[in-house]
Amino acid sequence: MRYSVKTGSPEKISADCIVIAIWNKGALSDEAKKIDAVTGKTISKILQSGDFTGKLGEAQLIHNPSKISAKRVLLVGAGEKKNLDAKAAAKLLSSALKVIRASQAGSVHFALNSLALNNRDSNWFAARISQEAETASYQYDTTKSKKAKAYATKSISIGALAGGRRKNLEAALKRGQAIGKAVNRARELGNLPGNICTPSYLAQQATALADRNRSISTQVLSEKQMTRLGMGSLLSVGHGSAEESKLIVMRYKGAKVDSKPYAIVGKGITFDTGGISLKPGAGMDEMKFDMCGAASVVATMGAVAELKLPINVVGIVAAAENMPSDRATKPGDIVTSMSGKTIEILNTDAEGRLVLCDALTYVEKFKPRSVIDIATLTGAAVATFGSHVNALLSNNDNLASALIDCGEEVLDRAWQLPLWDEYQSLLNSNFADIANIGGPRAGTITAACFLSRFTEKQKWAHLDIAGSAWHSGAQKGATGRPVSLLVEYLSRQKA
Repeated sequence: MRYSVKTGSPEKISADCIVIAIWNKGALSDEAKKIDAVTGKTISKILQSGDFTGKLGEAQLIHNPSKISAKRVLLVGAGEKKNLDAKAAAKLLSSALKVIRASQAGSVHFALNSLALNNRDSNWFAARISQEAETASYQYDTTKSKKAKAYATKSISIGALAGGRRKNLEAALKRGQAIGKAVNRARELGNLPGNICTPSYLAQQATALADRNRSISTQVLSEKQMTRLGMGSLLSVGHGSAEESKLIVMRYKGAKVDSKPYAIVGKGITFDTGGISLKPGAGMDEMKFDMCGAASVVATMGAVAELKLPINVVGIVAAAENMPSDRATKPGDIVTSMSGKTIEILNTDAEGRLVLCDALTYVEKFKPRSVIDIATLTGAAVATFGSHVNALLSNNDNLASALIDCGEEVLDRAWQLPLWDEYQSLLNSNFADIANIGGPRAGTITAACFLSRFTEKQKWAHLDIAGSAWHSGAQKGATGRPVSLLVEYLSRQKA
């Protein structure tokens, strides 16, 4: 999609559709007033009829308005002017783009110049427009015999948003587009079925990403290589599968070679049956989403390269398929991790932490400034937060605070849970250094406690995205979270 900034009075803008805002109770924005005057009070008549009130997210399309250059006018409710914050703006844009998609408009102009957000600047608003437009264009049809109708909108322009400079707005549009494309990339990987998106497929995608971006290099470690490194924990998860496990290492170089990198580590269980500790059959199809942490890492690395961030970043994906078979790891088995710590596997369905712990040990070789792991790790996170919040635990409060702030900025929120020593004893084992589960209580916390045993040398944070990574029901599909949060965090860092 092409994005640009267009100046000029809204009634003179040539486009298939022009979007203007109406405040609550029918108050016209400045752009709406100009179009209303030219079109013989067309908008006022609609408001007087009561068919449109300006409620936030409300939308109504006017076809073939007279005496203006645009072929359609889309009225979108902006709610109360005093309440127009980032969240409200995102809802406004999402509602508008749904109608635009159905309208098949090829070119769209957002005439929202007079809308000033009360907690964000015009650059944020511009970036959000292009990000929302990209994510609205996504439609999954990869495994369908009949492909979806091509998304009609090819170009989107915006007016000179309040207080914005053209150069900055254009840069913001590019940034939002890069993030939106990355979110869609993560969604696509998450939505692919387990018989296509295998550990080898993830490795191929990461390698292809490096082929397209000279600033990225990708190395894929085989099971033999991981065996030599002593990754007994990661390898134990894939024992029951015919699919070979992979450790995928992506390196982005945007700074000097000797500049220490920032690291992101993703759980890549491409399908999770639970292994011998078999999951219930109902809903098991959604376990193809158990690699959404890995998808977010691959997608974020692509966005980092496109944005040319002036830092070095390492992205690690621990990929495996968790299956039951005569070779599968059994409850009660003890494995030795790369760190040398032994692990008693009490439940083979607590496999994400088993692949992550070896990946977190491996990433130490890069001496990262910070490490963030992203994983669909626990049902307890879903029970606690539902689908709205990413669970966050960390051994560094400054890092946790930074991630919370980044999440608030991009509307991909995280909330911190305690990582207290009192919980560590729940992981005690009579037969190994540590057990892989801590009992029925505080499941999200004890999972992070497990990972903390392998990050003692690192400035580390853990994002449990089990609730936020995908939707169930009629809207089933990957969300692409927390790509925008990760990109925001990395964008704020320095070499």
